[in-house]
Amino acid sequence: MDALAVPADRQKGWYLSLMAPNTKGPKFAWLDPSRLYCNSQALADCVKDLLSPFHNDTIDLVAGIDAMGFILGASVATSLGKGFLAIRKAGHLCIETQSQPYSDYSGREKTMEVRVDVLKPGLRVLIVDQWIETGGTMKAAIELVEKLGATVVGVAAVAIENSEGGKWIKENYRFSHCIPEELQSQIDQQHLDSFKGFKSK
Repeated sequence: MDALAVPADRQKGWYLSLMAPNTKGPKFAWLDPSRLYCNSQALADCVKDLLSPFHNDTIDLVAGIDAMGFILGASVATSLGKGFLAIRKAGHLCIETQSQPYSDYSGREKTMEVRVDVLKPGLRVLIVDQWIETGGTMKAAIELVEKLGATVVGVAAVAIENSEGGKWIKENYRFSHCIPEELQSQIDQQHLDSFKGFKSK
């Protein structure tokens, strides 16, 4: 599908075919979801779909995970009229932080941190990331929010794979994603049929 094409009938997830496959090899994630953000209607519909399960929930703050979760998280926060909190990879915040070690989707050991002057008991937080593959990054973000006493209202991502970590998140927290049921098996196999017609230019 052309990156600028918008179908007349915009069903949930119509924009997923705008995502690009990995063409650089195994060191990289298996796809690039950020291509859909280049289409303003796709980004707006993605945010709408992510928020759909939370319409009746009180959300005080949206947290986004470094780095691609910043794009969706900030868009979600703007849509809700709420503030945005950046959960960062260690070493980028020049203020007092709470830290949490984790393993990312590639198995690399990393540390995540968040400022300590925002999260507090009673604050209800929606955590947003671009994609949940193994679940390690999101689990670390959840632990950071809860360590500081805030409540995780839910978790939102373009997709949540049914990995061990992805299933743990789905079983323990309210969640939202943009994947129609008929596409979940493709997501779990880390290949989309839409890639067959992908053109990079």
